[in-house]
Amino acid sequence: MFLSQLKSGGVICREGDVARLVIGFQTTYELAKAAIAARTSLAQLVVRQGYGESVDLLALAAENKLDCPVRHPDPAHMYLTGTGLTHTGSASARDSMHADTAGMSDSMKMFRMGIEGGKPQPGETGVQPEWFYKGNGFNAIAPGSDLVSPSFALDGGEEPEMAGFYIIGDDGAAYRLGFSVANEFSDHVTEKINYLYLAHSKLRPASFGPELRVGPLPESVEGTSRILRNGTVVWQKPFLSGEANMSHSIANLEYHHFKYALFCLPGDLHVHMYGTATLSCADGFQTLEGDIFEIEAPQLGLPLRNRLAQAPREAVVVNML
Repeated sequence: MFLSQLKSGGVICREGDVARLVIGFQTTYELAKAAIAARTSLAQLVVRQGYGESVDLLALAAENKLDCPVRHPDPAHMYLTGTGLTHTGSASARDSMHADTAGMSDSMKMFRMGIEGGKPQPGETGVQPEWFYKGNGFNAIAPGSDLVSPSFALDGGEEPEMAGFYIIGDDGAAYRLGFSVANEFSDHVTEKINYLYLAHSKLRPASFGPELRVGPLPESVEGTSRILRNGTVVWQKPFLSGEANMSHSIANLEYHHFKYALFCLPGDLHVHMYGTATLSCADGFQTLEGDIFEIEAPQLGLPLRNRLAQAPREAVVVNML
């Protein structure tokens, strides 16, 4: 089952080629809150609610009428976070960015720690992953909308990832709603200057969706990341995700995020990105304004497309009261 959110209000459920409106809810956030309160799953609640009219989901996506699969009504209560160095395909790219004279970069050390302790047995605590803050709901960009790189950025590059969506219940526990494809847009040139600039490089918008996969995640998720320029594919590469291709388990990543009381406040929405395995910048490719990022992973629903845009330069003014 896949769920989508209409910008104009309304929740769409797709099973196979059939997409229909869900009766009684205007947002997936409301639907998820109701499922938590009823102590049932999203899928069971959707079936219980029943279906309305059928819709043309492909047409709605093409017309940019779909929003992020889940969005909090107050952007300040929507956390965007992520982890890096979690995929077996990511180590060499990151290592080349942060190599030191000792022969092993901090990136490679973190990656090896994940290989050795990122998938603990039930009841055990695994090694901590790299973690970063991406922003709040203000930085959550709808499918089809522009990913705007700030004027001071040195680069605007794609990162094809999986993201998990979580709501904190009244009991303070995290409830996973499902998974979507994500573009964890970052500034890799800034990061390459010094690893301590990682935090700066991550404070960029990110896009999610268009669909939320409800239910278990396949062990292996296969996709393709591509960049189009003037309608022509100028860079393309397959990527692998899912736990079969990761050095950390999803459960371990979740534990090390939600172990902080700050992230367990009732009603908050968390979108946590699990890391990437493929980057165009690792191949020496330079993106340009107007490029179209396309991330396709059929197991996570419809493709995610966004255009790269550049923000105009603005003065930073701090006023004294």
